Amino acid sequence: MKNFILILLFVFAVSFNTSAQTKEEIKPQAAAANPADVASIDSIIKAVYEVISGEAGKKRDWDRFRTLFHKDARMIPAGKNLTTGIVGARAFTPEEYITSSAPFMEKEGFFEQEIAHTADVYGNIAQVFSTYETLKKADDKKPWMRGINSFQLLNDGMRWWVLTIYWQAETPENLIPAKYLKSEKVKK
Repeated sequence: MKNFILILLFVFAVSFNTSAQTKEEIKPQAAAANPADVASIDSIIKAVYEVISGEAGKKRDWDRFRTLFHKDARMIPAGKNLTTGIVGARAFTPEEYITSSAPFMEKEGFFEQEIAHTADVYGNIAQVFSTYETLKKADDKKPWMRGINSFQLLNDGMRWWVLTIYWQAETPENLIPAKYLKSEKVKK
């Protein structure tokens, strides 16, 4: 009987501790996002592209940008170092991304738009390959860059959050496969 009570107390303590940690660990930042921006997978991805895009000289709405990201989010470009030929990646927080990218985007003009996507959803998580093209001006006929943004998203039961955007630009040796140039319906 004594062992049974000890086991019961142990199970209770572990369960209580685990649930408390889980709630704390996945608790996202309290952000006042536009509900339309975070209501669906399509809307949050569209909002990311909208907020980073604009003509030269146009300030971006970085406060809106911040509301799309989970407190532990990362933005990770991958690519080949032109000097060494080594492929690597570097993780930024959304705030570091703003600091490093805003001056270029706002000086030069930068429009990134989705041309296709494929998505997989399981429970409260989604993985979306979003094929993009980048223009300097909204009316450019030809993009100066294309690539794939790999979005990892979380739905906390109230809204979608961007956890990670991991991307790689297309290169002559690494062309975007045809299957990522057409959209598919979200797979659940």
